Amino acid sequence: MELLWFYIALVLAISDTIHTQIVWKLFKNFYIVLGGIIHSSVDSNVGTWLIHELIEALFHFLVLSAVFLSLEIGILAALIHLIIDISHTIFFRHSKLNEVEHRALHFVIESIFFMAIYGI
Repeated sequence: MELLWFYIALVLAISDTIHTQIVWKLFKNFYIVLGGIIHSSVDSNVGTWLIHELIEALFHFLVLSAVFLSLEIGILAALIHLIIDISHTIFFRHSKLNEVEHRALHFVIESIFFMAIYGI
C-alpha cells in the first residue's frame, strides 16, 4: 500500500502508451474520420482538441478504474492527466517535447499528485 502512488502513476503511463498505440497505429484512419466528424459538429479546432482530450481522459478512467477496481483512482487519474495535457499544451505551446520528455513530464507530475494523496 505504501507504493500505491507509484503503481497508479506507472499504470497511467502504460495506459497513455496504450492509448497512443491504439489511436495512432491501430485505428488511425477511424480516429481521423472521427476527428473530422467532431470538428464539423463543433466547428472549432479548440473544441475538437478538447473533445479529444476528454475522450482520452475517459479511456484512462476506464483503464485505471478496472486495474485498481476503484472509481476514485480512475477519476483522479483521468482528471490529473487531462489537466496536465491541457496545461502543457496551453503553456508550452511552442516548445516541442519529444515522446520521452512528454512521458517524463506526465510521470513526474502524476507521481507527485498521487504521492500527495496516497503516499502518506
